[in-house]
Amino acid sequence: MRKFFVAAMLLVTMVFAGCGGGEQPAKTDGGDSKAEPTKITIGLDDEYAPMGFKNEQNEIVGFDVDLAKEAAKRLGTEVEFKAIDWNSKEAELKSARIDIIWNGLDITPERKANMLFSDPYMDNRQIVFVKAGNDQGIMAEADLAGKAVGTQAGSTAETYIDKAEGLKDSFSEFKTYGDYVSAFMDLENGRIDALVCDEIVGRYAMSKQGDKFDALNVTVGPVSEFGIAFRKDDTELRNKVQGVFDEMVKDGTAGKISEQWFGANLIKEKK
Repeated sequence: MRKFFVAAMLLVTMVFAGCGGGEQPAKTDGGDSKAEPTKITIGLDDEYAPMGFKNEQNEIVGFDVDLAKEAAKRLGTEVEFKAIDWNSKEAELKSARIDIIWNGLDITPERKANMLFSDPYMDNRQIVFVKAGNDQGIMAEADLAGKAVGTQAGSTAETYIDKAEGLKDSFSEFKTYGDYVSAFMDLENGRIDALVCDEIVGRYAMSKQGDKFDALNVTVGPVSEFGIAFRKDDTELRNKVQGVFDEMVKDGTAGKISEQWFGANLIKEKK
């Protein structure tokens, strides 16, 4: 579920510490199965606030960025963040131009066929955003019929809308955007009636845009879960990262990072 208006928000977003991108794949030392990678390159959409985006100093910052930095610190490795074309994310991972995708990535059956995932660490749902005071009677997914609807290209919302029988055909228009900067601008200017967007991203956008938009308690499609993605055969790196992330959850560090960005601990507890 992506992405998700940063250019407009950068004028008002507070600055958080970040670090630049890199291009080298992770390496391990010799044949020691317990050796930690010396560097991890993480791919992300750098316009996906608050998960990963560029601040006013052109530094990559965000919620997932902070989680990844803490995980790398515990692994004793360097970490670099590389902006990628989100529509080519699987190719970037498979080619080893990046080692991990950690950027509010929904776990789906299609993606699991091509990528290896961590355990889910956060729930995510797609909801409807409208211009403030203009809910247009939208109380359920079916009420989007006859409306001009937008979402981000390559997002979970687009995939669902494309596959849901008759849903897209019921819209008066369906528009996709390269990023949510443009999508929210079109919503504000009345070029679309409703925007289907990851709830986390949309609510963060609202917090930076004053009273311009309303979030409707209308879920579009099933509720999904965020996971960290690795190359299909890279079980060693996956297990190392999962191990330190579990420690972060257990000692409360991951929850504190969530509270800093969302005002609440949204991290899933392991069952």
